Amino acid sequence: MFNEENLLKELTFKAVRSSGRGGQNVNKVSSKVELVFDLKASVELNDTQKQRLLNKLQNRLTKDGILLLQCDESRSQHKNKDLVIDRFLNLIKTGLIEPKKRKPTKIPKSVIRKRLKYKRWLSEKKAGRKKPDVD
Repeated sequence: MFNEENLLKELTFKAVRSSGRGGQNVNKVSSKVELVFDLKASVELNDTQKQRLLNKLQNRLTKDGILLLQCDESRSQHKNKDLVIDRFLNLIKTGLIEPKKRKPTKIPKSVIRKRLKYKRWLSEKKAGRKKPDVD
């Protein structure tokens, strides 16, 4: 997989002024945290992992392959940083999960027989509704 500590060393954080609640505190404290991760330049991830993440996270990446996440849920900068790190790690872990290959199964013979029996019964029922031929 990958080492979380080494991956966290590749992250860049920036604190910005947050909008929303906080009253006068909003105008002077930079509590919103922005996380920047350059996926293409990552040393910790191998090429196959990078390619899988590029495919899975293509809607969240910039054209240069940079992932931007931000958090301003809390009034505390430290809590926002912890939250954005948790989101980042969760995003990377879920993006690296390989989907299981589907194994096609055979249709059981009993199911086929049941379907054909039902079709035969339905056709006989409808045939019974027709007017008899007078010859």
